[in-house]
Parts: sequence; C-alpha cells; structure tokens
Amino acid sequence: MTTTDLVTTIRSALRSAADGDRARGAQAYMKSTMPSWGVRVPEVRRIVKASLEQFPLTTPDQVRDAALELWRKPEAREERYAAIDLTGLKLVAQDLEMMPVYEEIIRTGAWWDLVDGVSHRICTLLISHRSTLTPLLLRWSTDDDMWIRRASITAQLGAKGATDPSLLAAVIKPNLADKEFFIRKAIGWALREYSKTDPEWVRAFAAENAPSLSPLSKREALRLLATHPS
Repeated sequence: MTTTDLVTTIRSALRSAADGDRARGAQAYMKSTMPSWGVRVPEVRRIVKASLEQFPLTTPDQVRDAALELWRKPEAREERYAAIDLTGLKLVAQDLEMMPVYEEIIRTGAWWDLVDGVSHRICTLLISHRSTLTPLLLRWSTDDDMWIRRASITAQLGAKGATDPSLLAAVIKPNLADKEFFIRKAIGWALREYSKTDPEWVRAFAAENAPSLSPLSKREALRLLATHPS
C-alpha cells in the first residue's frame, strides 16, 4: 500500500459524493476561487474514515505524505478538508514534525475555515511541548502573515485549565491595533473561550487593555460575562 492509494480512494469518493447545487452555494459562501464539490464536512470525515479502513496509515511519515498530497494538489476544497482530517490521527497527535505541515496549511490555505481547522491540533502540541511551541507562537504573533498571527491567537482554544494566560496575553497584545476583522474576531474568540475557565482574568485583561481593545474584540471577549457580573 502506498499513500497514493489512500489519496486516490478519498478523491474518488469525494467526487462521487458531489452535489452540484450545494457546490455553487458553498463556493460563494467561502468567497473562494477554489472549486467545491458540495460535500458536507461530516460526509468528508466519513469518507476519510472509510478510506483509512481500506488503506490504513501506520507511520507519521505516511500521514504527512498523504495529507500534503491532498493539500497541495486539490481539485476542490473538500480535498483540503480531508487533508486536515488526516492530521487529526492519533498517530501524529504528539508529533512536533507536524508543525511545518500546519504552517504550510495556514500560509497557503489563507482562509478561516482552513486555518482554524488546525488550531486544535496546535493546541494539543502546545500542551505537550510548551518549551518548543511557546517561543514559536510568540514569533508567529508578530509574523507578516495575518493568518499566522491569527493562528497564534487561536492556538489555545479548547485548552481550558491548561491555558497559559501569559502566552495568551503575549500573542494578543502585538495585535490589538490590527484593524483586520479576522484578527479582531480571533482576539475576542480566544478571550471568550478562556472566560469560561477564568472570567476574572479576562475581565482584568479587557479592563487593562480597554484603550486598545477594538469594540468587536471586547464584545466577543465579554459576551459570556455580561450576564454573570463579578
């Protein structure tokens, strides 16, 4: 078995599941020039799972090869969703060598659905490899690429009690003045999620940075706290 067998099977199944009417709507919704086959994300995941049962991947290198083959030569957006789904295999969950793959996905995907698709993967790696990932995310927070900066901000989504608030503050602060919607939304989203774990920290951060925090970021950050005053 080669990774090409798996990739070919996934692509064939995705084409077979295509829905022309939905494809046009999906492409318009994503405001993308990349074609869509109109396959819903749950169906993409089902296809990937079924294909893996037929052609299982047994090494991290195979996972990377298959994911990148799908990612780099897509006929439609769903192939990139399938590539991201492959990166969720337990085989590579703790593998730092996945970071270059995630960086490629973020830089070349350059849109919210693809960039955010790997945020939880990065979060898992951060929790296991803080000494390596923390300085990397700090560098990302000042990168010229807006999507890399967004990824540094959303990298702790879902970390809950394992969140490093010092890192969260450090990646947000260089981006407070950014007028880009996707950065402002990410700041609010990250703070809102952490407010479920430490509402007082989020209140204090929002108050301390009130002059720089955009209305959008502030509204999102404090949304869950509005009905639960301290």
